[in-house]
Amino acid sequence: MAAAVILSVSAMAAPQMCLAQNNGADIRQPMLLPVDSAPLVIVTKSGSRMFSVEVADDAAKRSAGLMHRQSMPDDRGMLFIFEAVRPVSFWMKNTPMPLDLVFIAEDGRIVSILGGEPFSPAIISPREPARYVLELKAGTAEREGITEGDLVRHPKIGAR
Repeated sequence: MAAAVILSVSAMAAPQMCLAQNNGADIRQPMLLPVDSAPLVIVTKSGSRMFSVEVADDAAKRSAGLMHRQSMPDDRGMLFIFEAVRPVSFWMKNTPMPLDLVFIAEDGRIVSILGGEPFSPAIISPREPARYVLELKAGTAEREGITEGDLVRHPKIGAR
């Protein structure tokens, strides 16, 4: 039971953000990470799909994620990397964009694809543990034919 209630530190921890001044009012700015030089490739039944990804590979980056991000290109995503396979949970409390959350096992196989609604505090968690999570714009998985069981390839997936 305890394992089922463990929530990912990345999604549930206090957000890391940059506050900018605008006539005395605080404006929350999104975290922008550099785009990784290697494309992320998802091998689907109908062919390969390529995405440019920002990599959130530590607690601070995972905590901030795509919060406060208003938009991103259709071929972009954020790859969350956890130290080990474990139950993971996300929420969308401070995220204005609807997202597809693609949960990935250690071997790169997609174990679940779940939707995230803007600003929702609802917990998003697959039934199986995961080592990686890829966030894409909502509808991308369906549009590109990405399904459970597809293989995700990137140099950081499977790397120790």
